[in-house]
Amino acid sequence: MKPSTFSIVAYDPANGDLGIAVASKFLAVGSVVPWAQAGVGAIATQSWANTRYPPLALEMLKQGLTPEQVGAALTTSDENAAQRQFGIVDARGRGFTFTGAQCFSWAGGIVGENFAAQGNILAGAQVVDALAATFQNARGALAERLLQALAAGQAAGGDKRGQESAALLVVRAHGGYGGFNDRYIDLRVDDHATPINELERLLDLHRLYLNKSNPEDVIALDESLAREIQTILARRGYDVAVNGVWDARTQRAFDEFGGVENLEERLQQGPFIDKVVLQFLRERFA
Repeated sequence: MKPSTFSIVAYDPANGDLGIAVASKFLAVGSVVPWAQAGVGAIATQSWANTRYPPLALEMLKQGLTPEQVGAALTTSDENAAQRQFGIVDARGRGFTFTGAQCFSWAGGIVGENFAAQGNILAGAQVVDALAATFQNARGALAERLLQALAAGQAAGGDKRGQESAALLVVRAHGGYGGFNDRYIDLRVDDHATPINELERLLDLHRLYLNKSNPEDVIALDESLAREIQTILARRGYDVAVNGVWDARTQRAFDEFGGVENLEERLQQGPFIDKVVLQFLRERFA
């Protein structure tokens, strides 16, 4: 099986994040292609993907080998290397990409500062060119830059067979839920008519539910805002008085409501609210 795929693996020198964005006319591409470990590196394995490559690659990166040395070690020990494609970036931003001679056309890759981009069974070289150029020119967090690059690759023709799935993985030390692992962002669209668009929507939800509040976005609840939120709570069946007074009874109801809506990372104590939460409440429940 040869998943036709385009991907970009990248490193963010500003904060050490490592990530991968990938799209394919292949079911659940996120279950096969993206692998990464915080402080070590990231690898995308595709074409006739060899899923033994990533654990070996990450271990070799830990030992101090460069991505190019890792790539050479992987391919020289694989009798089917001509059918493989992969991209590697390490925690110093060094990249490497490999496309075997038997990968289906169009297939190839580009390495640049802090990234490697690659793809196979593509509409043409312009797909990988768009991945690279867009990533290099994009600004902001790594996840957004990766998705912008992926969208540009699709706009340039993408997988010439069509669309089906996409995935985004960003690792950060203690960045996972509760700080227990490094899976800062791990989003997958397994089967969808426009998977990259759906992935963008899921990233927006991830930011809403799992990002902590920016102190600049926390505002005081005056009487008008308190009454507005109490009205929403009352309509949802919570036992509150709609009187504009943010009392302990209202706080308890709001904490429970916030837990139901998965907003606990952004909930405030006392008469304060995150503006992102306020916007969510107005859009969803007003």
